[in-house]
Amino acid sequence: MSLAEELSARLAADLATAEREIAEIDLLVAQARTEADRHEEKRAAAAERMATLSPDERAAAADQLVTLTRRAGLMASQVEVLEGKRKTMGRFRDALVGYVEAADPAAPNGAAGAPSSAAVGVLPPELAGLVLGAQEDLRREIARAMHDGPAQSLTNIILQANIVERLLEKDPALAAGEIRLLVAMVQQTLDATKSFIFDVRPMVLDDLGLMPTIRRAVRERSERAAIPVSFESMGADRRLTSDRESAVFRIVDLALVALLAQRPERVSVKLDWADRLEARVWATRPSDAHARAADVPKVPDETPGDVPPALAAMMEDRRRAEHAAVEVARQATVVALPDETWREIQGRAITVGIVAELQDAGGDLRLIVDLPAD
Repeated sequence: MSLAEELSARLAADLATAEREIAEIDLLVAQARTEADRHEEKRAAAAERMATLSPDERAAAADQLVTLTRRAGLMASQVEVLEGKRKTMGRFRDALVGYVEAADPAAPNGAAGAPSSAAVGVLPPELAGLVLGAQEDLRREIARAMHDGPAQSLTNIILQANIVERLLEKDPALAAGEIRLLVAMVQQTLDATKSFIFDVRPMVLDDLGLMPTIRRAVRERSERAAIPVSFESMGADRRLTSDRESAVFRIVDLALVALLAQRPERVSVKLDWADRLEARVWATRPSDAHARAADVPKVPDETPGDVPPALAAMMEDRRRAEHAAVEVARQATVVALPDETWREIQGRAITVGIVAELQDAGGDLRLIVDLPAD
């Protein structure tokens, strides 16, 4: 089997797998939506029943209503997560269809007049190996993150549910506290799963665009690091091509994470929508060099003409010392991007034609993106 035939076979197999997974997701969405509706009906019935209960009975009913409300919210969130995955798998399936058509023009869905594989060229074995290796690395990282995060949390939830089940038979009063702990665990796992999905591929990027996605990333990164991050967007934001929106978001998020890891005083993100999009990310930290710079005697910027040469030379020396102290103070406040992060940013920017610049001793990242014509 030639390399072209092998690549076509792999693409066809991946396409079939994607179709099966989409069908499974559709089934899960239907089941989750049914469960969500059922929990919502129970919640509504419990809310109506509370109005007919005595004050003594309402306390227990209120706890039940809270539990039902959380369950209904959880099921609704699961529906949202599954629908987001369905949309992602749909885009992946559509991309595979395009690749299959390009690799095999004679395929049933092939485009008329599509160039042959010999005309478009076949990937060299080394490059094909790199592509497949990158895909496997990505799958491995996602699997590891799912195993260490949501999967482990769900295991703990199952154990906690078993504890609650046993306590309900022996000591209902003690079970109430364990139920509250179980609800907190479910909420924490739900929040972690949402954060994981946002890190993998934020659905809001496809639905609303770049500016709302970066705003949300700034807010969440700031809360996790407990460091203030300011965000400013000037002008009316516009949609970019999908690959450029993804690249700009990933670059800004990479820079944000790298800068926050250095524990600065503040990080700033700014988008300027004019004839072209200019995005900036920079951070500052406090420094006592400012105080040392303030101790340097101030001298006029220009030396008067009637000053003796010796005094003029002394004033020039002090002027240089002042400028040097100010520069040291400024450099001490700069938080520079790590070299590894900068190399990754450059690679992403070059791929989609974005201009990336690093200024101010590596502490000011600037991206310049051409906007599509209206």
